[in-house]
Amino acid sequence: MRGLLRPLLLLVSLLFAVTAHASLFGAASGQPMHVDEAFQLRVEATDTGVTRLVWSVEPDYYLYRERIQIEVPDGVELIERRDASGDMKDDPLFGTVEVYHNEASVALLLGHTAGASGSAELAVTYQGCWDGGVCYPPVTKTVSVSHLPAAAGLSWPEDLAEGATENSDAPASAVPLSEQDQFAQLLSGDDWLLMMGAFFLAGLALSLTPCVLPMIPILSSIIAGQGHHISTIRAFMLSLVYVLAMALTYTVAGVAAGLFGENLQAAFQNPWIIGSFSIVFVLLACSMFGFYELQLPSALQSRLSNVSHRQKGGTLTGVAVMGLLSALIVGPCMAAPLAGALIYIGQSGDPVLGGSALFSLSMGMGVPLLLVGASAGKLLPRAGAWMEGVKAGFGVVLLLMAVWMLDRIMATEITMLLISLILLISAVYLGALDRLQEHARGWHRFWKGVGVILLVYGAALMIGVLSGGNSLLYPLQGVVGGVSAQSAQATKLPFEVVSREADLDRLLAEAKQTGQPVMLDFYADWCVACIELDYVTFSDAGVQQALAPFKLIKLDVTANDADAKSLYRRFSIIGPPAIIFYDASGQVRPELTFIGVIDPEDFIAQVGRVQH
Repeated sequence: MRGLLRPLLLLVSLLFAVTAHASLFGAASGQPMHVDEAFQLRVEATDTGVTRLVWSVEPDYYLYRERIQIEVPDGVELIERRDASGDMKDDPLFGTVEVYHNEASVALLLGHTAGASGSAELAVTYQGCWDGGVCYPPVTKTVSVSHLPAAAGLSWPEDLAEGATENSDAPASAVPLSEQDQFAQLLSGDDWLLMMGAFFLAGLALSLTPCVLPMIPILSSIIAGQGHHISTIRAFMLSLVYVLAMALTYTVAGVAAGLFGENLQAAFQNPWIIGSFSIVFVLLACSMFGFYELQLPSALQSRLSNVSHRQKGGTLTGVAVMGLLSALIVGPCMAAPLAGALIYIGQSGDPVLGGSALFSLSMGMGVPLLLVGASAGKLLPRAGAWMEGVKAGFGVVLLLMAVWMLDRIMATEITMLLISLILLISAVYLGALDRLQEHARGWHRFWKGVGVILLVYGAALMIGVLSGGNSLLYPLQGVVGGVSAQSAQATKLPFEVVSREADLDRLLAEAKQTGQPVMLDFYADWCVACIELDYVTFSDAGVQQALAPFKLIKLDVTANDADAKSLYRRFSIIGPPAIIFYDASGQVRPELTFIGVIDPEDFIAQVGRVQH
C-alpha cells in the first residue's frame, strides 16, 4: 500500500505546483481592450464610387495589412483597391510583415453592374494584435455602402487624395484574454523550453480529468493480464509504450485538426466504432474472468516468435495499438491548452512547434499512467489465488468501461440498468450477502464491506431506473418525493437545443430583437467534458442565477456531420466543449470564448464581463 501512496502523494504535489504555476502564468500586467475598441472601423463614401474603410487603431495596438480582406456581393464590382502604406514589423507569429499603427485605411473603387442596385453590404475581415502579447482572432464585419455609380467606364478620380483621419479615443475595457488564446500566444514567443514546460504542466493539470481517468483501468488491466511474472521494469515499459502511443496519436490528430480543420477524435465518435470498441472491452473482461485465453493461432504465433523475443515479450505492439485507440476513442477531450496549440497551428501553418507542444501536453497527461503502471507492477502479487481475484476485479472495471462508452450512444436509463447489474453481481461475489464468520480476517471484512457498498449503490440504481430516474449521481431523485423531483427538474438550465445554423440564426435574431445576451454551449453526447460541465458548472446555483438574463442555446454536434462542421468553422473551434457569448447588442465576444471545463466561480466572472 505504501508503494501506491507515494506516487499518489507525488501526483498531488505536482498538481499543487501546476495550480501555483497557472496562477503566476495568468497574471499579466494590464489587460487588452475589446477588439472593437482597439480597432474602430468606420466607412467614408463619396459619389465618385470610392469608398474608404478607415480603422482608428489605439496606441500599443496594430493591424496586419495582409489580413485585411474585402468580399463584395453579386451585383457589385471591385474595380480597384488602394491600401495605405504601413510600417514593417518583425512579428513573432507571421515573420516580417507590414502593419498599421494609429490608423489604417483601404480605398475601394466600387460600382454596380447592369441591373443591380446602388447599395450593397461588404464583408470586411481584419486581424490585429496588442503589444502586450495578445493577438486577436480574425474579425469579420458587415458594412453597408450606398449610392454606388455604374461600374461601366468607372475609373479612379485623379484629384482624390489619400487622406488621413484622427484617432478617436475610446474607453478601455478590462477584458481578459481567453485561456486558449493565452496558450496560442505563448507559442509565438522565443523561449522553446518555457513553451514545452508550460504545456507539460498543463497536461499534468488535465491528468485527473475525464480526458485521462478512463485510461487508467485499461492500462492497469493490461498489466494485470501479464500474470505473476510481471516485474516493475516490465510494467513501466508497458506503461511507457502505452503513453507514447497515446501522445503520438494526440499529436498527429491535433496537427491534422489544426492544419485541415478536422477533429479526428470527433470522427471516431460514431455508434459503430464505439460499439466495436466496447465489444473489445467485454472480450478482454471475459478473458480476465478466465473464460478463455486470448492468444494468436499457433501457426502465426510460431512465425512471430522471433519477433516477439526481440520485442521482449511480444506484447509491446498490442499495447501501442491499445494506446492509439484509447486516445482516439476512449478519451476525446478538448481543453484550453489543446485548443491553443490548434489555433497556433491553424494560423501559422507551423506543425512542428505546435506538434511539439501537443506532444509535451500529452506526456504531461501520461505521467499518472506511468506512475500507475510502475506501481501496479510492484504491487501485484507474484502468485496464488489472490492474483486471480485481482484479474477478476480488473475484468469488472473493463465491463464498466464498456458500459461507460456505450452511454454515449444509448439512453442513460439503460446505462444505469447495466451498471446496476454489474455492481449487484460483483457484490454477491464479494460476499455481501454471506454471513461473516466470527473469526474472519481483516481483509475478508474489508472486501465484504466493499461488497455491501456496491450492493447498496447497485440497488439504488435499479430502484432509480424503475422509478423513472436518469441520474447516476442521484439515482433516487425520482422517489424521494414529488416536490424534490420537481425541484431537481426546475434547477436545470432552460437550454434551447439546435444542431443547424439556420435554427441558430433564428434564435440569435430573436435575442437581438429583444436585447437579450446569448450563451452558446457546444455539446456532444460522446464528450465527457461536456457532461462534466453540465453536472459541475451548470448545476451551480450561482451560475444559474448569473445566466438568468441570457438566452441559452445548446449546439448539439453529437452527429459530427456537415452541420456540426459548419458550426465549428463559423466559430473557429475544433470540437466541444466550447462556450461562446453574444452581448445584448447581438455582437459575438470572441475574447470571452472558453474551451473545455471551467469552474463555477470563473464562469460567473466570465458572464459578468459579457454584461459589462
